[in-house]
Amino acid sequence: MTARRLRLIESEGAVTTDTPLKIAIATNDMEHLDAHFGSARKFAVYEVTPGTARLIEVLDFGTVTDQSGRHDPADDRIAPKVEALTGCALLFVLAIGGPSAAKVVRAGIHPITRKDPEPIAGILVQVQGMLAGSPPPFLRKVLGLPRADFADDYAEDQGE
Repeated sequence: MTARRLRLIESEGAVTTDTPLKIAIATNDMEHLDAHFGSARKFAVYEVTPGTARLIEVLDFGTVTDQSGRHDPADDRIAPKVEALTGCALLFVLAIGGPSAAKVVRAGIHPITRKDPEPIAGILVQVQGMLAGSPPPFLRKVLGLPRADFADDYAEDQGE
C-alpha cells in the first residue's frame, strides 16, 4: 500500500519569517479530525506558524484497516503510513494502537489523540496558539527550543 500524494504549490508571494511546524491530521472528509490512525483514508498535512496555517499536502490511502484496528498481519498497512508522514512533527488522530504509536514515535512524530471528532480549523488554531505562547515541553523539543527550567517558570509565575 502506498500513498497517493496531492501536493499544493503556492506562488512566490507566500513568504514568512517563522519556521513552520509540519503537522498531519487523520481525516476521512478533509474537514474534521475524524479517524483512527489505521482507518484514516487521508492525512491532511499542514505547515503552521503562529500567524499562518496552510494545507501543503494530502496523503490518500485507498485500503485501510477497519475502525476496530483488525488487519492481516501479513499485509503491513502501518509502515507505509509512517513513511509517508516522515517530516511531520505532530500527528493528530482519534486513536492509535500501541505498536503503531511506537513506529510513529520512532519516526520522530509526536502522536496526539483526541477523544471526539473535531473540525480541522479548530486544531490549527490550537497549534497556532501553542506556537505563539509558551509551547509545552514536547513541542519545545520538536522546535529545537531550549528546555524550560521549572525554577525559571516558577519565578516568572511569582513575578520575580
